[in-house]
Amino acid sequence: MKNSTVRNSITEDSREQYALAIDLGGTNTEVAIVSDRGETLARTRVLTRGYKDIDSFIEAVAQRAGELIEATGTAGQIVGAGIGAPCLNAATGCIEAATDLPWPSPVPLRELLTKALGMRVEAVNDANAAAAGEARYGAVKGMKNFVMLTLGTGVGGGVMCDGHLLSGRSGFAAELGHVIVNNGEGRMCGCGRRDCLQTYGSASGVVTTARRLLKERPEQPSMLREMDMEALTAADVSEAADCGDALALEVWRRTGLRLGEACASFAAFADPEAFVFFGGVARAFPHFAEALRESFNRNALHLYSGRVQILASTLESADAALLGAAALIL
Repeated sequence: MKNSTVRNSITEDSREQYALAIDLGGTNTEVAIVSDRGETLARTRVLTRGYKDIDSFIEAVAQRAGELIEATGTAGQIVGAGIGAPCLNAATGCIEAATDLPWPSPVPLRELLTKALGMRVEAVNDANAAAAGEARYGAVKGMKNFVMLTLGTGVGGGVMCDGHLLSGRSGFAAELGHVIVNNGEGRMCGCGRRDCLQTYGSASGVVTTARRLLKERPEQPSMLREMDMEALTAADVSEAADCGDALALEVWRRTGLRLGEACASFAAFADPEAFVFFGGVARAFPHFAEALRESFNRNALHLYSGRVQILASTLESADAALLGAAALIL
């Protein structure tokens, strides 16, 4: 079983139920077996962009899922599959106009997976799935009002209001990554507009900021100058910041400022107890948290300034989305 990890043995209680949980990301897709107690028995990973078409990708996901079920001995106890995916229309089960996926839209994801897996499939927007998982098991457990931002290949959002996850007519509510920020740089977004939040807060947005700063400060030494600019990643910028690289730290400070400004606007319509940050880019939270909090408190309406918690997810990468996807079934 390639790229997989079996974490726990199956319980002896034959009444235990399990869900197949899938988190479809722009770079990787995580597949796991999750119990109704929120335990991840086993997980594996499929490269989202590693297949020539959607049918080949679905076939790979189904094959890995079958391997996990066999390895954990949960055949007969899987009650269905839950999946979180970007730009997922919850009403139709189709991915619509996703800017960070390699296949043309619309993609009838729920229909394809139902046929390939031979089981019930429920699907929601990936950020909403992550918010549901965080609410049940993570940093905002017990909170009824919070905003979750997923920072990865893109920027997604999930809003919990009075204990209810906002979904909107088609499940596209809280597409916060496509709220335009007035930074004036004119960064082109995959959606066709300029200066969307994800052009600053996503992995590629962080890299764009780093490249721009390297040009702005040609005399400033930095570990980043020793790297291939075409292959530079947000993880590289984070590692340089871990080593105290001043220019890399400034990249994260600027990222925090943009996120803080955006959150100040989000607070005005969501009235949250907290903002929680999740995803690959959020692993660098210690490097941008101070700037984010300062920017939020400076720009927020007085009703929210100094009164909203800014938190990092306490769940391992991808776990929130997987747990939320499992909750759709369990």
